[in-house]
Amino acid sequence: MELWFTEWQTKNVGLTCRVKETLFMGKSEYQDIAVVDSQEFGRMLVLDGVFQTSVFDEFIYHEMIAHVPLFTHPTPQQILIIGGGDGGTLREVVKHTSVKQAEMVEIDGMVVEVCKKHLPEISVELNGNNPKVQLTIGDGIRHMKQANNKYDVIIVDCSDPIGPGEGLFTPEFYQDVYQALKEDGLFVQQTESPFYHQALLKRLAKDIRRLFPITNVYLAPIPLYPGGLHCFTMGSKKYSPIQVDTPVPPFATRYYNQQIHKSSFMLPNFIQDLLI
Repeated sequence: MELWFTEWQTKNVGLTCRVKETLFMGKSEYQDIAVVDSQEFGRMLVLDGVFQTSVFDEFIYHEMIAHVPLFTHPTPQQILIIGGGDGGTLREVVKHTSVKQAEMVEIDGMVVEVCKKHLPEISVELNGNNPKVQLTIGDGIRHMKQANNKYDVIIVDCSDPIGPGEGLFTPEFYQDVYQALKEDGLFVQQTESPFYHQALLKRLAKDIRRLFPITNVYLAPIPLYPGGLHCFTMGSKKYSPIQVDTPVPPFATRYYNQQIHKSSFMLPNFIQDLLI
């Protein structure tokens, strides 16, 4: 019997994948967790029925959420990742030689353990062998309230604004992010689909713009995500990601490069109009 798995991206649109095998299915304190091996995307992490990452295209998301902010800041040393339980963002962050410490605060320890077992190529830096890495299983919102003038770059690698991720999309959270950053710090957050989440994108850009003098939205094509095109929003106290002279990455990348860095901020008219 054929097995298919569908993520309902809206009430009218679903992405359906043929599944070869279910590798894990369980329920944590916070959410339903599954790892499936699909025909098209390979092994995939699924949280509450929503596709989070796959071995097929994860490199695009993780490179873009990590390298764009870290190559915008001239000396990123203290980095905080909120969420990112699969470990892919952490894997990319520690490639930067300037990084002295990469803290990661993930609320769901079961996600971390499941990814370590079933997605080892993504979660490679969650093994505890890198002295730069400090992993905390805890509440990122609470952690942010306790930090002040500490981080050069904060990366909010969160799931959708429902369930445990809902509080990461509020003006109060962004105020705490601002306070946690150093005087020249910046942050980035994944901000969903420019097709299916327009009201959210518009609201978040406005909330972030109220605090950060430099606020930009950038894009990346991610086949697994709703509409195949995904938004990231950056708030920066000092450095413009468009004006910065980005270097050639001193390590191998599969998607990110100097040209992609600049071109990802060139938005189509419908998104520009949305953000006015």
